[in-house]
Amino acid sequence: MNGPVSERNVLGEELEPCGTEPMTGFLRDGCCHTGGDDRVMHTICAVVSAEFLVHQASIGNDLTTPRPEFRFPGLVPGDRWCVTAHNWARAHDDGAAAPVVLASTNESVLRLIPIEVLRQHAVDVPADPSALDL
Repeated sequence: MNGPVSERNVLGEELEPCGTEPMTGFLRDGCCHTGGDDRVMHTICAVVSAEFLVHQASIGNDLTTPRPEFRFPGLVPGDRWCVTAHNWARAHDDGAAAPVVLASTNESVLRLIPIEVLRQHAVDVPADPSALDL
């Protein structure tokens, strides 16, 4: 494991990786860890949508243009990415929230965003899919 053992997800379990294609996380280790130099909390594992990407660009957060100096490839709809809690919350308030992977979202976001709000946008697939209401 690349991060501190104590980091948990919003479900109270061990924080799971968010994505490696492209490699995400403030530390570019695939996880939405917090702490250190990450002052803006890249802690929500989002599956970015076209609507979310347009919204982020409209608030000055261009997530589609590659920035090699930050090891940032530029995102396309469907990519999993550790986004900042504040920018995700702003997108939610503006009706453009991206889906969230709860198992890979750091519990630290609960100081800003209630679990009920995150659950409304959850895209996690349970270990037993028969539990889903279809």
